[in-house]
Amino acid sequence: MSNLRFKSVEEASGRKAVKVELPKERVETYYGKQVFNRQKMFEYLPKETFDSLVKAIDNREPLSREIADSVADGMKRWAIDNGARHYTHWFHPLTGSTAEKHDAFIEHDGKGGVVEKFNGKLLVQQEPDASSFPNGGIRNTFEARGYSAWDISSPAFIIDNTLCIPTVFISYTGESLDYKTPLLRALNSVDKAATRVARYFNPAVNHVQTYLGWEQEYFLVDEALFAARPDLVMTGRTLMGHESAKNQQLEDHYFGSIPSRVEAFMLDLETECHKLGIPAKTRHNEVAPNQFELAPVFEECNLANDHNLLLMSVMEEVAKRHNFRVLLHEKPFAGINGSGKHNNWSLGTDKGEMLFAPGKNSKDNLRFIAFVANVMAAVHRHNALLKASIMNATNAHRLGANEAPPAIISMFLGSQLSAILEAVENSEGNEKIMVKGKEEMRLDVAQIPELMIDNTDRNRTSPFAFTGNRFEYRAVGSSANCASALIALNAAVAAQLNDFADKVDARISNGEELDKAILAEVRVLVKASKAIHFDGNGYSEEWKEEAARRGLDTETSAPLMYDAYMLPSSIEMFDKAGVFSKKEIEARNEVKWEMYTKKIQIESRVLGDLAINHIIPAAIRYQSLLLDNVYKIKELFKGDKSDRIAAQDLASIESISEHISEIKSGVAAMVDARRKANRIESEREKSIAYHDDVAPKMETIRYHIDKLELMVDNEIWPLPKYRELLFIR
Repeated sequence: MSNLRFKSVEEASGRKAVKVELPKERVETYYGKQVFNRQKMFEYLPKETFDSLVKAIDNREPLSREIADSVADGMKRWAIDNGARHYTHWFHPLTGSTAEKHDAFIEHDGKGGVVEKFNGKLLVQQEPDASSFPNGGIRNTFEARGYSAWDISSPAFIIDNTLCIPTVFISYTGESLDYKTPLLRALNSVDKAATRVARYFNPAVNHVQTYLGWEQEYFLVDEALFAARPDLVMTGRTLMGHESAKNQQLEDHYFGSIPSRVEAFMLDLETECHKLGIPAKTRHNEVAPNQFELAPVFEECNLANDHNLLLMSVMEEVAKRHNFRVLLHEKPFAGINGSGKHNNWSLGTDKGEMLFAPGKNSKDNLRFIAFVANVMAAVHRHNALLKASIMNATNAHRLGANEAPPAIISMFLGSQLSAILEAVENSEGNEKIMVKGKEEMRLDVAQIPELMIDNTDRNRTSPFAFTGNRFEYRAVGSSANCASALIALNAAVAAQLNDFADKVDARISNGEELDKAILAEVRVLVKASKAIHFDGNGYSEEWKEEAARRGLDTETSAPLMYDAYMLPSSIEMFDKAGVFSKKEIEARNEVKWEMYTKKIQIESRVLGDLAINHIIPAAIRYQSLLLDNVYKIKELFKGDKSDRIAAQDLASIESISEHISEIKSGVAAMVDARRKANRIESEREKSIAYHDDVAPKMETIRYHIDKLELMVDNEIWPLPKYRELLFIR
């Protein structure tokens, strides 16, 4: 049903005929076309340069400046051959998104003309302004120098006509000002620590790789309707809006038939992804109306994170071609599912062994149990930190609501793995560890083949769940840079694995057999970290109470959650893992508090403007129509009859007046709370004031606006409603 304020559905949606030229050839013929991958390196680089670069990438070694010059020359020729005219260092500042500054491939030739030039110096290092990005006080306004440095492990790519070179971003004094630098540090740390433990089982292991498979959830809305909602434009979510009579209660959208307009967008997006080497594989309708998901094939963690950030940028541009806008906010609509970005995380050796997969013999299974137990111990010890790493002002709306995991970190293991860990805990150290793989299930239906049943179920309410050969970190928000969560997780696991290896080595030095030493330490970890294991309903009030009794962090205030970064255990862990210095942690917390404050501040200002300048005038206009109608009824009918006929209009007039009064007083109180908070100098205390005093007043104002939406004439109501925004036509 289209809104009567619009002449047609097409006018409401801004829909136009969209013709997208898609490649007619097979995917493998254009996959990675815009990426300087190893195939392009081999084609454009001298053999000695190619061999040196590949060796440096594979062995995590630095690259000489001479080789960098040769790489730069080949990279430039490839880029220009593919239409590029500019280059940029592409990095991940603490804004949570990406940044770039474009330079042309030109220099003076000394004869009044220019030459195309790009050398190793320009490839390896540049100097963005380090004071203009969030830095937590590390850089003052007058201290502008910062450096971006080439990350050789993530291949360069072309967007439009620009060569994009993935880089880290650090300050002049050496502190990281981005997400990539600490992520690479954490991945290096977990590589070394996990390799140390993996060699107990296979001495030939040289490296352990971290893998990531993200699942990107998002909403689509028509571009014209998006533009008619200032709250969506400026905050990414609807600050008001009564739920639609129909939303997700029929459960008919999830895995349903994809609307043709959306499928055209998805196909266009997948084509762009494949050209950029992003292995987009899965697409489907999500639970909420207009909510969808895209998921890729698993990749190495650093590259996967780069690809997710690139995807979020590309999908916004592709959506515009289809007259859509992408909403990546974790909770753009109240009362229905929010959007997450489940991070499927796993570890594997360079010998092809997946460390979270059960094996075929007791030795492999001991390795499996050892790594699972260490992850349990790391998540248990640092559960508050892991929650802080995924928390921000937007994800706070999602956690604990409509199938999102609660704001308590726990681990789901499934019945079989739980039984195995219980047996390990109660064992005497001589038993063999038996881990069942997939089992067959027969159905008495001739047309249905045998099914292979996984050795673990799934739990939608668990923020950190074991799902067969990996852990699914479900608490990460849809708009987030995955690195924030993965830095904390990988660093915590690295520190724990090193501690485990130290204790196993100590037992061995005292004459204990290797397997018995490993199993003994695993038993200690299983007993010590039992509190983090929970396979039940994370939404229940009983779990919240039980989690508190277990000593798990149950804080729900985002600003207070960030305190977990400053715990002595967190500072020590990050230091041992070589990921953050204390100064870097303090700076990042300042940024987190500041970003939280600014987001709530913007939302508050937008809500106040909409309430006073849009909603109240519309309500008064409708109220005036009702008043005019009452006067006419009084003139036409006399006595009790006129009172009876006008009673409902009079009641509506009174109710509208009450809601308007509450909105006005609510906005005034909200502005006053904001002014008081703004006078606070401490970023931490200011963010707490915004959480405790400003945000609750916004919910009160919304309540009364949503009540008015049900009363005011549809043609007068100034904003598109949920029933229009949530159903693509």
